Amino acid sequence: MKMCKWKFRRINRKQLFSVGAALVLVSLHLAAMAQDGNAGINAANQKVRSYFDSGTQLMYAVGALLGLIGAVKVYQKWNAGDQDTGKVAAAWFGSCVFLVVVATVIKSFFGV
Repeated sequence: MKMCKWKFRRINRKQLFSVGAALVLVSLHLAAMAQDGNAGINAANQKVRSYFDSGTQLMYAVGALLGLIGAVKVYQKWNAGDQDTGKVAAAWFGSCVFLVVVATVIKSFFGV
């Protein structure tokens, strides 16, 4: 008869506890990964959509503030008799219109 080369040894309590703890951690990790991803995506979508109206109002307010600052700058250049008053007026007016149009287009494009 041949002797088996494998030696079996007894497992002590410390090793048994370590293996059990590892199995519990792996099972918890797998349970945490098995959550529904659609619920998270829908929650994020709703949260972003709820912020959009406030962001649009903020863009309108920034546009109004830029309009006031631009009006003062154009008035100062006009009173000083500068030659490039028309260019400055067009630039300030264009930036205000751009902010309002971008906010409106984004709002209609995404259907918010």
